[in-house]
Amino acid sequence: METYKYQIIAKDMDNAGSISSTIKKILREKGVDRAIIRRVAIASYEAEINVVIHSLGGYCDVVMDDDTLKMNFIDYGPGIPNVENAMKKGWSTASKTAHEMGFGAGMGLPNIKDAADRFELKTSPDGTNVEVFFNLR
Repeated sequence: METYKYQIIAKDMDNAGSISSTIKKILREKGVDRAIIRRVAIASYEAEINVVIHSLGGYCDVVMDDDTLKMNFIDYGPGIPNVENAMKKGWSTASKTAHEMGFGAGMGLPNIKDAADRFELKTSPDGTNVEVFFNLR
């Protein structure tokens, strides 16, 4: 079993996407099917961007073995006020700055859910935890 932990800094658009790139590289080296890597890359990128543009910062825990991958994206708040709306395609609370940079189209959580084999979301004012699971075989 391999574990990794990555810090995610709020509003750090210069490094946004680096976690998903690293995970993609690890999976390529393990010989994981390209279609699975693509789904993992989509989910990890969207989750990472969500933490960068919507939160006070956080981190990503990754646990993988030969058969499974679990990624936990955890932020320090402020939480998602309306999960039902946040799961609707196109609904967004992204800042004007995020929109100007091409982010915040309201597809993050729906794309994560669609890409993952299993998706769980827990949120409170103290933070949000997005867990995504993938079968690697």
